[in-house]
Amino acid sequence: ENKGVVSQLCLLAPKIAQDGEPGQSICVNGACLTITERHKDLLKFEVMSETLKRTSLGLLKPGHKVNLEKALRADGRLDGHFVTGHIDGTGIVKSKTQDKEAIMVIQAPAPLLSQIALKGSVALDGVSLTVSNQQANSFAVHLLPYTLKNTTLRLKKEQDMVNIECDILAKYIGRFLAKNSPSAGSKITPSFLQKHGFTP
Repeated sequence: ENKGVVSQLCLLAPKIAQDGEPGQSICVNGACLTITERHKDLLKFEVMSETLKRTSLGLLKPGHKVNLEKALRADGRLDGHFVTGHIDGTGIVKSKTQDKEAIMVIQAPAPLLSQIALKGSVALDGVSLTVSNQQANSFAVHLLPYTLKNTTLRLKKEQDMVNIECDILAKYIGRFLAKNSPSAGSKITPSFLQKHGFTP
């Protein structure tokens, strides 16, 4: 439902809605949204036009399945990598094979690919995965049977859009390096490092 700059998303979510309350955050296909209303098993969210533009949420239609995840409680056990629910961009499913093992190849824009590392973490539609391969304009992930059974990634096919959240450490390192590169006026150069005892 579109209300100008804010749209309303309504989800039937029996497991999540049981203890969901207005004001709580829920990740919907990886995008962190705030519950605005709850009616039994129905959760309502308001979604900014900017979120619809930068994620695949604007493509949702009635009956579409989504991945849902509650926010981490401060007293909870940490498991896997940090997923913040702040989508960095979208990618396209380039291929998906499901022979002996399920492999999904995602085509993504260069700025996102620069923050994705082989054997590093990436979240697709909110599902935390390990990068198993990298190419010039894409990366691959292996999907465990458990992941296929319990997420919407099993429904993805070629040319479908996915939300991508890069590893938070990669984002901070990338920002630090960009601010401290020689082209950004940094005093840390190869000759500076050599002068101070760092040798290649």
